[in-house]
Amino acid sequence: MGYLVYGDGSEYEIDDRALAHLKIVIGSKLRRQEGFFVSWEHTPEEGSGRVSVWVSPSIPIQFRFVGSKTPELNRQWLEVLADSSFGPRGLHLLSEAEATNQAAARKA
Repeated sequence: MGYLVYGDGSEYEIDDRALAHLKIVIGSKLRRQEGFFVSWEHTPEEGSGRVSVWVSPSIPIQFRFVGSKTPELNRQWLEVLADSSFGPRGLHLLSEAEATNQAAARKA
């Protein structure tokens, strides 16, 4: 598990593999000077609920990975995440399986 460290030092624990994909999509949007929401759900084991964070180029952000290996990126997952970032809800972190299902449903 890694951490998305944002703004005042708030830390959000996110799986390293998912965090690597978020880093690519968030970095792409910030290079274009775009502000947007990033949202995700907590599992019942984590206490349930949702988190939404406003991401802006003027607010510091860090991606801190705990694992020593760089995860292999899944292009399909990146595309689904990037597509969600342009919607009114902003970038919504989906699991890799959910992204694969969404991509398959779009092609059907």
